[in-house]
Amino acid sequence: MGKMEQESARRTKRNELKRIILETVKVAGLLSVFVVAPNVVGAMAKLGIIRSPRQKDVVLRSCDRLVRSGLLKWENKKLRLTPRGVTALRVLHAREEAMRKPRRWDKKWRILIFDIPNYRKGLRDKIRQTLLSIGFIRLQDSVWAYPYDCEDLITLLKADFRVGKDMLYLIVDSLEGDTGLKKQFGLAR
Repeated sequence: MGKMEQESARRTKRNELKRIILETVKVAGLLSVFVVAPNVVGAMAKLGIIRSPRQKDVVLRSCDRLVRSGLLKWENKKLRLTPRGVTALRVLHAREEAMRKPRRWDKKWRILIFDIPNYRKGLRDKIRQTLLSIGFIRLQDSVWAYPYDCEDLITLLKADFRVGKDMLYLIVDSLEGDTGLKKQFGLAR
């Protein structure tokens, strides 16, 4: 396995662990980390996310990382989901939903156009990375295409990145020269 593949696998496992921890804390409301850890470890074992004997340490480090990033907070030695954590969890769910492909394509393209000012270049790069991770294909610098319904995800991204009118979502019935796009998405016959 190459270095890029290993890095990709590591990121995937980390995102899955993040989702499991956030969902566990959400379901239980306030939850002691010592109660969270066995449940999370059990879920991770079933999913094959981590296999080391130090699984509890991995979970605790992940919880600490989520606290530092502002997605969870400590309250009386218990973890609680922050509003930012709720938003992150919604984005993770919406991303999973957007990545599920329906059985049949409705022959409509979802086009996303954004115009982020130069002084917010970091945000612009973050949006591009997010769109790539979802599966969008770049048509031009700030014009991206996707064949499946992802309106809910885009709404969440607009709110999360606070871009509002700087991002425009279009549903297009026909797109000039879309043969290459169809091939890239595996939609060509």
